[in-house]
Order: sequence, then C-alpha cells, then structure tokens
Amino acid sequence: MLNINVGILGLGTVGSGVVSILQQNAQDISIRTQSNIAIKQVLVLNPQEPQKITGNFTLTDKADEILLDPEIDIVIEVMGGIEPARSYIIKALRNGKHVITANKDLLALHGQELLEIAKEEGRDLYFEASVAGGIPIIAALRQSLAANRITKIIGIINGTTNYILSAMADQGRDYQEVLAEAQKLGYAEADPTSDVEGLDAARKLAILASIAFNSRVTLADVYVEGISRITRADLQYAAELGCTIKLLAVGKHLDEGIEIRVHPAILPKAHPLASVNGVFNAIYVVGNAVGETMFYGRGAGSLPTGSAVVADLIQVIRNIAAQATVTMNCSCYQQLPIKKSSEFVTAFYIRLLVKDEPKVLANLALLFAEANISFASIIQKPRENKEAELVLLTHPCREGQLQEALNSVRAYNKVLTIHNVIRFETDAQ
Repeated sequence: MLNINVGILGLGTVGSGVVSILQQNAQDISIRTQSNIAIKQVLVLNPQEPQKITGNFTLTDKADEILLDPEIDIVIEVMGGIEPARSYIIKALRNGKHVITANKDLLALHGQELLEIAKEEGRDLYFEASVAGGIPIIAALRQSLAANRITKIIGIINGTTNYILSAMADQGRDYQEVLAEAQKLGYAEADPTSDVEGLDAARKLAILASIAFNSRVTLADVYVEGISRITRADLQYAAELGCTIKLLAVGKHLDEGIEIRVHPAILPKAHPLASVNGVFNAIYVVGNAVGETMFYGRGAGSLPTGSAVVADLIQVIRNIAAQATVTMNCSCYQQLPIKKSSEFVTAFYIRLLVKDEPKVLANLALLFAEANISFASIIQKPRENKEAELVLLTHPCREGQLQEALNSVRAYNKVLTIHNVIRFETDAQ
C-alpha cells in the first residue's frame, strides 16, 4: 500500500466537501487506490477560528508549510481567485508536488502557463472540478471521447442563470425579483455580475473548448453576453414559439476555425438542453464518431464539486503507483483561428415596438431583405396608442448581416423601440 500525504489550500465550500468525501468514503477510496491517504495540513485564514469540518489534520495560515513540506505528495487548491492561488500552484509544482485545482478563473487566464510548468516538472495538474461541478466532462473529453473530432459543444454551465431563467419561464416572474430570490437562497452572489453577465460561463467554455478542439482558447477569445436584458415578455413569446430561453455556452469546430460564444439563446423545447432547469448543468457534445452525447448533473455545491476533486485525486494516486505521471496535461497541439462575431451564423428573434400603420411590416421586411435576411415567422400584437409589438424570427444569417439590417431599422421613423435581439439556436446550424 502506498502512503499518500495531501495538503489542501482552502477549507471553504469546496474544501469542506473534499474533506467530507475523503472521510466518509475512506475505506472504498483506499481499496480503489491501494493506498493510505492522509490529509496532513489545510491552509485557512485563521487556524484559531472554528471550521465547518474537522479531522485528523492540522490547520495553518502559512502556505509554505504545505508547499515546501517534503512529506506532502499532492496539493489540492480550492481557495479560488487568481492570486495567490497561481503563485501557490507554481511553487507546489516546482517543489515536486502534483496539483489538483477547481479554479476556473485561474485556468481560463493562466492554464497554458501552469500546464507547461507541470510538464517541465514531471508532475500532474488535474482540474475536473473547474467546469460543471460534479459532471465528469473534462475526463470525458480527454479520455472517453478522445477518438473523436469534436465538432460541437453546447452547454448550460452556470447554475445561477439557469435557475433565474427557469423561474422566470415557469412562474412568469420578472428578472430582478428572481435574482433577489436566488441571492437569498445562496444560488447567486451578493455581486452577481460574473454569473448574470456570462463571465463565469465564458471562463468554463474557454477551458472546455481548449480541450475539445485541441487549440488554446482564452477568456478574451469568448464572445460574451449576459441575461440581464431578458424579460418576462421574451420568455412568453418564446413559449408561444414552442421554445424556451437559456444562457448557452457554444463552441463549434468549423472548417474556417472555431466559434466560441456565451449568450442567451432561444431553444426549441425538443432540444435536449431545453428541459434542463433550476441549478442543474448539462453539456451537449457532438463527435464525428460517437455522434450526440449529453452530460447532466449538479454544476456546483460542496459535495458535487468535491466529488470531482477527489476523483482527480484518485487518478493522480493511480498515476503515482504506475509511475506514469504527466499523462493528462496540455493537449493544445493546434492553433486554430477564432471566428469573429460578425461571422457567427444563427437565426434571430427580434422584438420591437412600431407604429400600427399600413405598410410598416412590409417596409421592415424590405429593410431586412436588403441585408439578404428573410423571416421564418412573425407575431404581431396591437398595443395602446396605435402601436404594435412585433416579434420577428429570422432564418439563419450572419451576424454582420443582422447588424446591417438593424442599423436600417433603427433609422426607420415608424420603429419606436427595439426591445431585444436574441439568437435562436437550432440543430441545423
């Protein structure tokens, strides 16, 4: 039996989950790894303060007591943030330790650097928990689907926004009301910007796309829109069209390069992701050999995320036993071009308020036709004061074409307001 000593950086939500799983499932994990695993030290802000969970380990507020300890084999980083987490991981790798992290922010910005250092030092760097909590999507992409050329990833990978949009759709409530409820329940942070503006999902997509398409994608490469402009009216119209609205993370490997985007999207209710509600996550992956696959589960939380961390720990221990480390580090052997947003091709939902007069709809159709855009369907509802609300659903077109048409629409004096423009994601694109 191997004797493995572990140091943990952080004992918050995820760190507590890791410790709890290692304690509850100790016998099974020991048999599966043929090792005795001991948590030796845990880094906390104040060792004197009571912690959520206790165990047969010591607490320290000095990172070097873990990073420089020659008896510690594996360091688990679950403290989050960029610094000092980046410096701690580098120091751990430079001092011969394998590292497991759940830090999506850090990997989206500095993943290449950290993976290269791990390779230089002959150490493993695993990060399953950085995307979609307990869903084993990174392992699936790197191992189970490794025989495929992945052509598409479409995911709901932020539980906060999915909870908000699900509640708005199911209960007919307004965005601000549901956001306040999500904050009260702990599903949204006091400052929800990262979630509701799509940044959290964009970081996760950068990690997934880098692995799936074997080409480096950073946060700066991801086109991002959030959900703050989605209204109850938009969800009601989507329902009339037999659809719903989700915050989607979309990655596509096309002949001309890779397309990487995060934004609200209208989905037909027949789409596999349309029924993913509440705080759950799901990732739809298409490979040229396997076809369509989908991964579903809890995308956050102490035990689901801790489960992914401990799964990485088990694999690293198996690697150590087999003397086969650095088995799953950087796989970005290509440099594929990133498509510009003006070249994205989707259908579009456009909701606008116009004067309810003859020829207005015909003139709008002409303005779109001049940009070579046609309509798949139109909804018109009269309003007060001789006004009408229109919902235009286009056939797929380039985003550059749409912007050209919208510039003309904004200049048309019969158009009072363009309320919203939302992409429509179909399987045909």
